[in-house]
Amino acid sequence: MSDTFRNPILEQAADPWILRHSDGYYYFMSTQNGRLELVKSAALTDIANGIKKVVWVPEENGPYSYHLWAPEIHRIDEKWYIYFTANDGGGDDTRRICVLENTENDPLSDNWIWKSAIATPYPGLDGTVMIHKNKLYFLYAGYGKFPDYGSAIYIARMTNPWTLESDHVLLTAPTLDWEKQGGMAINEGPVILKRNGLIFLIYSASTTWSEDYSLGMLTMNESDDLMNPASWEKSPHPVFQKSIENGVFATGHNSFTVSPDGTEDWIVYHALPSPNAELHLRSTRVQKFGWLPDGKPDFGIPVGISQDIIVPSGQ
Repeated sequence: MSDTFRNPILEQAADPWILRHSDGYYYFMSTQNGRLELVKSAALTDIANGIKKVVWVPEENGPYSYHLWAPEIHRIDEKWYIYFTANDGGGDDTRRICVLENTENDPLSDNWIWKSAIATPYPGLDGTVMIHKNKLYFLYAGYGKFPDYGSAIYIARMTNPWTLESDHVLLTAPTLDWEKQGGMAINEGPVILKRNGLIFLIYSASTTWSEDYSLGMLTMNESDDLMNPASWEKSPHPVFQKSIENGVFATGHNSFTVSPDGTEDWIVYHALPSPNAELHLRSTRVQKFGWLPDGKPDFGIPVGISQDIIVPSGQ
């Protein structure tokens, strides 16, 4: 295998999610609309040639059989869970986050079972989970007017991986101009990053079809209360956005992973090749990122398709 690679690592793969498991493999998911597909790969940059398995096809014309978006795989209490958005073919007001469970060691097994659609107070999308101080939390993008119509990010405690407790808190709404590009006001795709005694909530802002789709960030001290909005500081500007010079647009809906030897941090995201490209051309890209003296992440500038990138350390 070459010691360099070029982006994208996978064509036509939006909303990428990568988890590196203790078995040494990378598990990858992306939006495939009518099905959920899981990919297993020994190399972060070789997802395209990984072992592919369709793990879920919904019941035809069922209540959660349309618009399967943004799947994520998580490992919780020695079980596998997949969170994904779906609806009945209607509009935003019918979108919910659904949960599948697999108790086998190998997530490519056929033992995925339906658990529930999470009973969020608002319709929404892009559900994810995090564990903090041995407690499980759920984050998602709920629809509403803030005051413009769009989505905002909420957090709630969980009693188990598919059930919320009664609390439900708004953490960030699209109030800044760069969060309102493309015709809607959007905060979506929450993902958690922890380092240096800090917790970062990275989210996607503006519409995914806009060239200005970009990443925003909330920051809090890990000793503070996750459920208190005052604990979080919102960055006033995008922390990762398009590069006209490098020909990379609509950078968003990301996840994070590490190199095989655990020494490097990598951001995984989708992007478009031109300002007005069709959505099916969203492709998955990866690049290494570093850290600033204040302990915050430095995601840098999106790398262009003609640039050679050194493979992750240990690959």
